[in-house]
Amino acid sequence: MGGRVSDPAPPVVPHAGIVAVIGRANVGKSSLINQILGEKLSIVSPVAQTTRTLIRGIHTEARGQLVLLDTPGMHKAQGDLGRIMNRAARASISGCDAALLVLDGSAPPREEDEGWIKKLLRDQLPVVIALNKTDLGDQHHQTYRDLWDRLAAQNDTPPPPVLWFPLSAQTGDGLPALLDQLFQWLPAGPLLFPEDILSDYPRKLNISDIIREKLFAVVYDELPHELAVWVDSLHEDETSLAIAAEIIVNKHSQKGIVIGEKGRLLRRVRRNAIRELEALYEKSVTLDLHVRVEKNWSKNFWLLKKYGYVA
Repeated sequence: MGGRVSDPAPPVVPHAGIVAVIGRANVGKSSLINQILGEKLSIVSPVAQTTRTLIRGIHTEARGQLVLLDTPGMHKAQGDLGRIMNRAARASISGCDAALLVLDGSAPPREEDEGWIKKLLRDQLPVVIALNKTDLGDQHHQTYRDLWDRLAAQNDTPPPPVLWFPLSAQTGDGLPALLDQLFQWLPAGPLLFPEDILSDYPRKLNISDIIREKLFAVVYDELPHELAVWVDSLHEDETSLAIAAEIIVNKHSQKGIVIGEKGRLLRRVRRNAIRELEALYEKSVTLDLHVRVEKNWSKNFWLLKKYGYVA
């Protein structure tokens, strides 16, 4: 005689939603998203303003789907490009289910950190605050908590729900607790994107970002904000990918810096970009790079639109 058949387990209802990852420049937002995804999506550089456009990273698992918006870091804007990046960052939380504010807990607060806290207090969106870089220290964690409390006391409305998570985007420490909370706050419902995609970021822009990252690695602080990369053409078959791209600079003197003596710097950038692109797309890559002078491109609305910085 058979035993009683147990009731089937209730189906797991997925939670899916959009989380804006915000904060000032260079606090580790892109590194944190890459750590959550388990793959490199956003370029990472010690140079501020590395991320220039909104990039959606899509993390899908048994609990549901997190759509993470990697935003340009807020900074003191210089020129049209800087203002566009700040505007995109501020607008990113509109329509999101939660905000993930990333702070550098190893360093004291800056003016831009205070600005983000004031905006979040006004917008009343549920807030998760990641005190990043615990691998470098936690000496300023309480300073940020005190800053939130002080600004919340000055606000006209009650503060939104907020939870604090010390973590390291570099090592992954503290990440599981952060993900648990984000999924708890997302609404129950169907996935927003197919479960097998990592991002809806256009391929040409992604390739441009990778080339730009390799440029940043060799020009350092000489002219990072004077550089743009535009992929002219992309031809692909089952085993190979052929790319032609332009590196855009503002002045003729900058062209020589990018090319380097006897073309050595440009060849180094090309080699490094090919290595990463081949690993990413798992096929052989040819990359044709040219440097072009486009005077004041970062102040030209139509060029900013062409290069993907204006929607």
